[in-house]
Order: sequence, then C-alpha cells, then structure tokens
Amino acid sequence: MIMEYDFKDGKGPVPANRHKNGGGWVANSATVDATCYIGYDAKVYGNAWVFGNAGVYGNAEVSDYAKVFGNAEVFGNAWVSDYALVFDDARVFGDAEVFGNAWVFGNAKVYGNAWVYDDVRVYGSAKVFGNAWVFDNAEVSGNAKISEGMKI
Repeated sequence: MIMEYDFKDGKGPVPANRHKNGGGWVANSATVDATCYIGYDAKVYGNAWVFGNAGVYGNAEVSDYAKVFGNAEVFGNAWVSDYALVFDDARVFGDAEVFGNAWVFGNAKVYGNAWVYDDVRVYGSAKVFGNAWVFDNAEVSGNAKISEGMKI
C-alpha cells in the first residue's frame, strides 16, 4: 500500500510514511535514521535529513535540504528549512525558524519567535530568543544572548 501525505508545501500529497520511532510523517524523498525520534505530529519532507540521535517533536518541521543530526532537537512549532544545519546538542523550539544556510550547533538554543537565517552561525552556549532576527553573516557564540526585538 502506498501512503501519501500533504505537507502543505504547495506540492500536494506526496509518497510518505509514518516513522517507526514516534510515528511522525516522513516523505519518501527525505532521509531519517531509525535511531531518530520523529514525534507523531512532526514532519520531515523535501530532501531533508535527520540522523544520529536527533529528534523532531511536537508540530516541528524539517524540510527542503535541511539537516538535523547528532543529539540535536527541533520541537514545538519550530521549522528548519532550506540548507540549514542543526547539530551537536543544539535546540530549536517554540515558533523559531532556522533557514537559508544558517548553522545552529554546540549547545546553542534558538527559540521563541526568533529567526536565524542567511549564513549565520549560532554556537557554543549562545541563545537567540524572543522576536530576535539574526541574519547576513552574523556569528553568535560563547554565552551571548540575543533577545526580544534585536536584529543583528
């Protein structure tokens, strides 16, 4: 039996399956390791990769060519897309979005309504949260905190 799911990305229903570890939707065009957890309402589609011990929970989405790996987690209503990378022990959650060629890694956290995009690097124990936007070629590292309404 061929299953299909509409990821609401304008492509209509595409071949997809429920992931064995968590039951979330995974498009047949995406790659998700059996070691990963994809929560029941989470979605991985396009040519996205989730591997290692990574997890995608809640209503989170990983799409396009994005990669989530290591022990990274994406949860809540967060969205990781385009060519973005989330890895190591990084967390992206809330309504945050990470896209473009952005990287979030180390123990970094992006959350709230924050947007991290373009060629940004967020790493170390840095936090980007609230309604912050970090873009262009910015680097946020160490114990830096970029918060409410800041645009870098």
